[in-house]
Amino acid sequence: MAFRSRSTVAEPGKPKVRIGALKTLWPFVMRQRGLFIAWLIALAASSLATLSLPLAVRRMIDHGFTGGDQIDTAFALLLVVAVALALATAARFFFVSLLGERVVADLRNRFYGHLLDLDQAFFEQNRSGDLVSRLSADTELLRSVVGTTMSVALRSVVMVLGSLTMLVVTSPRLAAYTLVGIPLFVLPLVLGGRKLEKVSRQSQDRIADANALANETLGAIRTVQAHAREPYERGRFGDAVRTSVATARRRIGLQAIITAIAITLIFGAVTVVLWSGAHDVVAGRMSAGTLGQFVLYALFGAGSVGALAEVWNDLQRAAGGMGRISELLDESPSIRAPATPATIVQPARGALRFDGVTFHYPSRPDSPALDGFTLHVAPGETVALVGPSGAGKSTVLSLLLRFHDPETGALSIDGVDLRTLDPAALRELIAMVPQHPTIFAASARDNIRYGRLDATDAEVEAAARAAEAHEFIVDLPEGYDAQLGERGARLSGGQQQRIAIARALLRDAPILLLDEATSALDAQSEHAVQHALARLMQGRTTLVIAHRLATILKADRIVVLDRGRIVAQGTHAELLAQGGLYAELAKLQFID
Repeated sequence: MAFRSRSTVAEPGKPKVRIGALKTLWPFVMRQRGLFIAWLIALAASSLATLSLPLAVRRMIDHGFTGGDQIDTAFALLLVVAVALALATAARFFFVSLLGERVVADLRNRFYGHLLDLDQAFFEQNRSGDLVSRLSADTELLRSVVGTTMSVALRSVVMVLGSLTMLVVTSPRLAAYTLVGIPLFVLPLVLGGRKLEKVSRQSQDRIADANALANETLGAIRTVQAHAREPYERGRFGDAVRTSVATARRRIGLQAIITAIAITLIFGAVTVVLWSGAHDVVAGRMSAGTLGQFVLYALFGAGSVGALAEVWNDLQRAAGGMGRISELLDESPSIRAPATPATIVQPARGALRFDGVTFHYPSRPDSPALDGFTLHVAPGETVALVGPSGAGKSTVLSLLLRFHDPETGALSIDGVDLRTLDPAALRELIAMVPQHPTIFAASARDNIRYGRLDATDAEVEAAARAAEAHEFIVDLPEGYDAQLGERGARLSGGQQQRIAIARALLRDAPILLLDEATSALDAQSEHAVQHALARLMQGRTTLVIAHRLATILKADRIVVLDRGRIVAQGTHAELLAQGGLYAELAKLQFID
């Protein structure tokens, strides 16, 4: 049972992610310009203090042991440099760490907001677990880049350039020998970097696979436990984790090899240079303090080059994570508001028109969900949609909510084409009660208020009373402030439905969509829900997907769908008299 999303599968011909993917971070860094400048100043101060340290050590070696005031001066200078280095380093750490936090927070907000704006077609092809992984694991990588790696990289570059300059100033001949080691270091870095980038991206993808699997399984924990499939799911997750660890092992091994080769070469070159310098001291061509100064600059330079190796490896990993995020940031919704959206005259009447609508789901291009579908619904009319599974009933509601646009034909509300409206404004005109309502891990009050965020407590309670939810809500330990648990775990199915009905009542929209709102309920719960639905439907244009006779009998008109087409319509009695598909459904499904 292997599932894979569109975004995590490598597509043929798809360009590889390069280190340049990190340039997407730059606009987020520039929004924190003040912190960025403060960090640069602190970085310059700490680098200057570090590069001054060998000079102080040279003075200490050459003059600190000769007696007199020179001892005090030499060691006082060394202490001043050390304190300056400590303060500047602390400031650099503070500013760059805070910069990393703010940049990643900004990126997460932008990324999450962008995901919310994408259309349903995108979410039908991508797993929520993979998206959450990108929002968490991948952005954590970028926090490390901004808060640590970027600082180390720039500091190392400054230190390498500063150390090389001071090496030349201290001893041009020894500096020339030192420079020979740099190309030896850069070569394995360049050759291994491209391979490491590819493996890093694969490692992030495998982590996302494991997270997506865990998210899916925990979301269906009742089904898992009901089938006693805990061992099976442990095995699936264990396999996914082992795959991610194996991929990470390849990345870590490659990174370790590159680092070992680079450090061996650079320190080997430094050792040879220092061996030559030791002979110069013995021959009297150089003082001990000068050699000590050269040694420190060589160590600073070599250490900074080694740090750059680590930085490069981290950047390769982060580039893979940023590439995964950039892929989603580059996604654009196909459903969007026009430049100058039309408006519907308020209050909206709720007249609905489907004229010759044809639509195929992207996953089923050869099978039309709706085929030449034409339906006119008068304001305040209740229309029940019935038909076998796959007939197109839910597609009607999805198109009305503009989760998708039809390929041919047109939909309109009060004579205004849906494609000319802002989707958010359109959806404000519609309330929906689904078969499986979404209950958030929040209080009962907040769940009902989700229908209209500016509603008062009194309005929330009035909606709950009308939905026959007030009694069971006040019986909860904290009443309306009671936390309902993830996916409404503390409520029964009928109670969840009545919370959803209260939410729809509070919304007070002119158009109501009921998607099999009572099909999964027992008789007692259905009776309470039907009473609440009757209040909700009053004065509203209502489309009902129904599997229960009680709901159908309340409809002004019944529309029978089969394979995306309307095959019959009329009242219950008229359709029974006609025979055909409705009579068969009524016999098998509606009449127990």
